[in-house]
Amino acid sequence: MKNLSTSWAEVLLGQICEFKYGKSLPELKRTGGNIPVFGSNGIIGQHNEAITDGSTIVIGRKGSLGEVNFSNVSCWPIDTTYYIDKSATDTDLKWLAYQLSGLGLTKLNKAAAVPGLNREDAYRQRLLLPPLEDQRRIAEILDRAEELRSKRREAIAQLDTLTQAIFLEMFGDPAFNPQKWPRIQLVDLCSSGDEIKCGPFGTQLGKDEYTTEGVPLWGIRNVNALFKILTHEFLEARTAKRLMQYSIEPGDIVMTRKGTVGNCAVYPDSYPLGIMHSDLLRLRVSRQKCVPIFLSHQLHYSRDVERQLALISGGAIMPGINVTKLKSLEVLVPPLSLQQEFAHRVEAVEKLKTAHYSSLSELDALFASLQHRAFQGEL
Repeated sequence: MKNLSTSWAEVLLGQICEFKYGKSLPELKRTGGNIPVFGSNGIIGQHNEAITDGSTIVIGRKGSLGEVNFSNVSCWPIDTTYYIDKSATDTDLKWLAYQLSGLGLTKLNKAAAVPGLNREDAYRQRLLLPPLEDQRRIAEILDRAEELRSKRREAIAQLDTLTQAIFLEMFGDPAFNPQKWPRIQLVDLCSSGDEIKCGPFGTQLGKDEYTTEGVPLWGIRNVNALFKILTHEFLEARTAKRLMQYSIEPGDIVMTRKGTVGNCAVYPDSYPLGIMHSDLLRLRVSRQKCVPIFLSHQLHYSRDVERQLALISGGAIMPGINVTKLKSLEVLVPPLSLQQEFAHRVEAVEKLKTAHYSSLSELDALFASLQHRAFQGEL
């Protein structure tokens, strides 16, 4: 295959475009109208005016520095961003957006406190400049690949909402409890009160005890990702044995008690015994009384549970859940057979999601390969 890049000029980014500064927009005006308002990490609202002319590249200047977003229409990038529209470059805007995404602008931060992107640093980045016809051809190829990725992400998002829809279909909204299921305190779904447990205090486990292998130590980030993100923190067997009262076993419901308060995930059956961080809670329910998947989804989706958690945590800006009060939280408990049916349906949805995630991973790799080859003149 002929390498087209041998005829492409090497240029500095600043030679082919200008990073224009976004403009502040009063908070009260960020709603209304149909013009997208962009912050450093994407659309944050709508407005009735635009400051760009047609399709626009928006680059994060502060906060999510170097993040690249593309608007097909005129828009209003706010003052935490730079933008490039047709008045700021003679290149194909879509091609330039893909090029900017591949330049690694997110690594150019020099600020110690608030991340910031200096446009002069960006301007010094080198790249190969194809003729306009090749730019458009490359953009079209990458657009088709990105469309496939977008459809896969949309399918995953729909499956995420499907589980909630199944819950509401089978059990109704717990805030109204239309089927009059019995309300039972969490502690009464466990074999003992000790099965609802907070993670170890800081004095019980120091960072100097963390290792790179051994018994996994789990935190908020892992729970928020439903344990699909693996931990990189471990404990030696003797340390884990000392902290066994804070263990996590397959089937346990693990809840965040700080930050994203109340997020839940069931510890997967295929995972080994682990230990939880201090900012987590463990609920180990009796399988004769409740199905963990059912309870986890109720704790996650129920507006009634959300209201109770707000009362329990005191309504603070950074609330934390008191274990003693959590034990008194009331949940709906339908017949075990219905809970098991729900678990089977969720399992089927999760299998579909796993297949979609696998496909998305392959598409991501394909896109990265195409992007690399395109900018090297190999497409």
